[in-house]
Amino acid sequence: MTADDAYDVIAMGRIGVDLYPLRTGVPLAQVDTFGKFLGGSAANVAVAAARLGRRTAVITRTGEDAFGGYLHQALREFGVDDRWVTGVPGLPTPVTFCEVFPPDDFPLYFYRQPKAPDLEIYADELDLDAIGSARVFWVTGTGLSEEPSRSATLQALKHRAGLGAGVTVFDLDWRPMFWGDTARNDPGQARTYYTAALCHATVAVGNLDECEVATGERAPHAAARALLDAGVELAVVKQGPKGVLAMNSAGESAEVPPVPVEVVNGLGAGDAFGGALCHGLLAGWDLERTMRYANAAGAIVASRLACSSAMPYPDEVAAVLEGGQ
Repeated sequence: MTADDAYDVIAMGRIGVDLYPLRTGVPLAQVDTFGKFLGGSAANVAVAAARLGRRTAVITRTGEDAFGGYLHQALREFGVDDRWVTGVPGLPTPVTFCEVFPPDDFPLYFYRQPKAPDLEIYADELDLDAIGSARVFWVTGTGLSEEPSRSATLQALKHRAGLGAGVTVFDLDWRPMFWGDTARNDPGQARTYYTAALCHATVAVGNLDECEVATGERAPHAAARALLDAGVELAVVKQGPKGVLAMNSAGESAEVPPVPVEVVNGLGAGDAFGGALCHGLLAGWDLERTMRYANAAGAIVASRLACSSAMPYPDEVAAVLEGGQ
């Protein structure tokens, strides 16, 4: 793949169909109307970056069913290349329901049994040329939860590191329900895999819970330093209502408060942050500007019901940064 053909962002990992209630503040048992949306963290990040003008693709798998067909259609409509989205015979496309109780309660119900197709990514099927040439490559902690996805994720990371390729982002993305009983009951059991991924990544992104799983450290500055010690060049620690802390291996740091917003649905805000983070890194912005931009993108999505379709365009982010709503 030539430099002109390279993608700005390739995201590898989870995809599925989000079925979200069209009324907020109502228990799921009483909801009678749902909206259908493309979902999954990797897919959402690719959509978020595409909305900001980046050339993106996603590496994942779906079921060979109607919902899988819908996801292909949705990716294309969002401008995300779906050439590496393949079907898995016999496994259904995952579906996720949520309840929406603003401002801070959004229970999720994942239907990923008997196994999610996006965990059936095999190392020997990866397009390593495309992965190696992408300006940003994004992987998630969920991709480490089961084989063969675990080996495929680590192989892709090792390939990038061996080439000295561009930005490689590890989204810590700790979802205990996706891991086996041992790691679910003792998150430290997953740390071995997180450590293996961190030593091949250049950027790590996670909230305080995720940082603790990955490093054993929960205090924001200690967690950031632990991520840097693990091998990344940039650590981004999300602190919820306290904002975000970014620290790099050159000794620079930035701590940025959140953007005030009337929350409608907090789900998807982190993926909007991720897509905007990729955009800022590709643009070569400094830490503070990148974090403020990513915070603004996340706030916009938190103020909307959906995830993928809620991802903002550049003018919307610019309006928030200029003090608009």
